[in-house]
Amino acid sequence: MRLYRLLLLYLLTLIPFSVLHAQEGFTAESIPDSIWQKMQGKTYVANPYIQRSDLRYLRVLHWDYDNQPHQGELICNRLIASKLLSIFRELYKAHYPIQRIRLADDYDADDERQMRANNSSCFCYRTVSGTQKLSYHARGLAIDINPLYNPYIRYDKRGRQIVEPATGKPYADRSKSYRYKIEKGDLCYRLFLKHGFSWGGSWRTKKDYQHFEYHPQ
Repeated sequence: MRLYRLLLLYLLTLIPFSVLHAQEGFTAESIPDSIWQKMQGKTYVANPYIQRSDLRYLRVLHWDYDNQPHQGELICNRLIASKLLSIFRELYKAHYPIQRIRLADDYDADDERQMRANNSSCFCYRTVSGTQKLSYHARGLAIDINPLYNPYIRYDKRGRQIVEPATGKPYADRSKSYRYKIEKGDLCYRLFLKHGFSWGGSWRTKKDYQHFEYHPQ
């Protein structure tokens, strides 16, 4: 029996990553040529920090309030590919509602557009809104979930509130209840923190309720 188990473990190490995770609509693979071409000039531009080999193309299943399974796709850093597959499997098993998971390239990498569409996505080579600093999205190490209902909230030098997307302003009041809302302690929050992510909803000077990011050690 011990020899059988050792042989099984050895055989598992020979299975490619993408095949090992190809289970019921959940897959991870190197960026296909067709997807890579689609990304050019949109979510991907030539840069010294992130290359094609650093990224992975994921397909995941998710539920929405129509009680139907939907196939989603996203690009992420290879460092978090298996983590995201595990998280999305658990969210799917629990019927956790996510409205859509499409490539940001479908929205021409326009963050405001895809947030207004409540699209959940990960990789996009861009800066943090209102700054010149590269976002963790630029490395594929951050993901936004149901962004319309979990907006990014900051304040300008005059103390005026800025909500992104602009149509997410009704959801800036986190004391209210509504669909797709991410709250501290809910399943989405717990799963991402379990896998080593931090939550933008816990930031002090600004809030990014849609945002989970991973900091490699």
